[in-house]
Amino acid sequence: MEHYIDQWKSVVAAHLNALAKEKGLDELSFSPERIIAEKPPKPELGDVGFPMFPYAKLFRMAPNQIALDVVARERRIVREGSEVEMASACDWPGNLNAVGPYLNVYLDRARAVEYLLAHSKEASWGSTSSLGGRRVMVEFSCPNTNKPLHLGHLRNNVLGESLSRITAAAGAEVKKVNLINDRGIHICKSMLAYLAYGEHRSPEDEGLKSDHFVGKYYVLFNTLKQEDPQAEQKAQELLQKWEAGDPEVIALWKKMNDWAVEGIMATYKRQQVSFDEFQFEHDTYKLGREEVLDGLARGIFYRGEDGAIWIDLEDMGLGKKVLLRKDGTSIYITQDIGTAIMRHETWPFDELIYVVASEQQYHFKVLFEVLRRLGYAWATNLYHLSYGLVNLPSGRMKTREGTVVDADDLIDELAKLAAQEIIEKGRAEAVGDIQSVAEKIALGALHYYLLQISPNKDMLYNPEQSLSFTGDTGPYIQYMGARASSILRKYEQGEGNATQGSPDPALLVSDADWPLVRLLIELPFTVEQSAKNRDPSILAGYAHAVASEFSAWYRDNPVLNNENPNMSASRVALVMAVQSTLRRASELLCVPFLEAM
Repeated sequence: MEHYIDQWKSVVAAHLNALAKEKGLDELSFSPERIIAEKPPKPELGDVGFPMFPYAKLFRMAPNQIALDVVARERRIVREGSEVEMASACDWPGNLNAVGPYLNVYLDRARAVEYLLAHSKEASWGSTSSLGGRRVMVEFSCPNTNKPLHLGHLRNNVLGESLSRITAAAGAEVKKVNLINDRGIHICKSMLAYLAYGEHRSPEDEGLKSDHFVGKYYVLFNTLKQEDPQAEQKAQELLQKWEAGDPEVIALWKKMNDWAVEGIMATYKRQQVSFDEFQFEHDTYKLGREEVLDGLARGIFYRGEDGAIWIDLEDMGLGKKVLLRKDGTSIYITQDIGTAIMRHETWPFDELIYVVASEQQYHFKVLFEVLRRLGYAWATNLYHLSYGLVNLPSGRMKTREGTVVDADDLIDELAKLAAQEIIEKGRAEAVGDIQSVAEKIALGALHYYLLQISPNKDMLYNPEQSLSFTGDTGPYIQYMGARASSILRKYEQGEGNATQGSPDPALLVSDADWPLVRLLIELPFTVEQSAKNRDPSILAGYAHAVASEFSAWYRDNPVLNNENPNMSASRVALVMAVQSTLRRASELLCVPFLEAM
């Protein structure tokens, strides 16, 4: 069902168009998208407000006069019972009042409660059809196979996974892809260090997770450089042998690569991140070469004095960029050109979103323009979701120096702290499996903290703060979900008098219940806005608002033991809607929902 703000925008637009016609202003045309809507600062001012300031100059009328005119038209239509543009006949009926220069809408609260109690029971609660019919591909994670995942990867992973879930909830068909970077000089550095220090050992021999084992040798390459001044040159020679298909080099590459990928996959499973398709750089790195040569033949690119093929983007402020080396070998952008084309050929998408750190903004600006100049119309539907760096209180992470926050170690530490908190609060018996619940709390803390900030901003990760059971955190949202679940368990066990009554939407329209009701009906709209803006932080902020509003509401309003059994039954139904809303929002945010905590 269309959101109430959108429906009332249509009502206001219809009245403004009628006013324009009467005044002979045929050139004026108001679509719902042109209508500005605001949330009133106080509940007594209504549920949505429309300022008339923007239209004063167009109509040559004072804003308050426009507001009065629109209200008069609305009331006349309602009075005459016309079905045309009749606001009371829409899915979200209500009263339209003029308050100075504003049009304020007061929703029919009983109808809103009926909608909430009916639809929040559905498994698809919160879903919309706003992106219906669209195919959206999301590329994210894309790790190197020379090291385990770290904190920066965790932000990438949860951004990509959450955005994919939100986009699907908004009605799109979503395909999640992961291009694993399993070749190149960085891989060869790990291999060379292993040849120098590994002594044919395996991860099992050293008791290490397989990707940690490979990462250890990437860090050891720094030691090797100090011992052997030719180390960098030897790594380059190893890469040349790999590209030439040397059997011994390929065998070592495959063994170390398998170790790394196995460990990375285990981390994905633990983080509850999944993909529809894995692509590997060793299969794709030659893609794009023929496209670049074709572009050269068509005069789109040019061959420089150095023999390499370039594109001139000076007119766009992007300078000049090499697309193919002078020896005909590919670089990253060559591969990305070919991979994008291959993806569209095999799964024609309406949009391809690259979830990649802000350090690569220039790369994607060039990539998108190259594809556009090559004549691919769909290149205008490529989007770089540029996210900021994750820093530590001690500064930036550096893989080569071994100063990264390892993903597995971080989740381990968070789970350990969560388990301690459960035990110290005397909740061990209530939660049951302490380790399982602690792991879910750790993921909730981590994922929410990484998503609550707009993707384009750099952030400072504070593990202790993220794990707090109060404030704007994942565990706080999980706790409120568990609190709602606890109330419902007591109801199912027969506590209180709610079982003696029947839910009645008319009992949930008072100022005591309405703020919570109005917030809960915002879930579909919030999902739609998060998808439209490609920003899970919008939904994260909403989830926290619901948790906070519910906390205040159940503290001040008896649920199970109200003197009126029908009121108790009605508020139990409202708690069910809270539980459904927090469960759905948590699912889309990759925050595990907990029945007990």
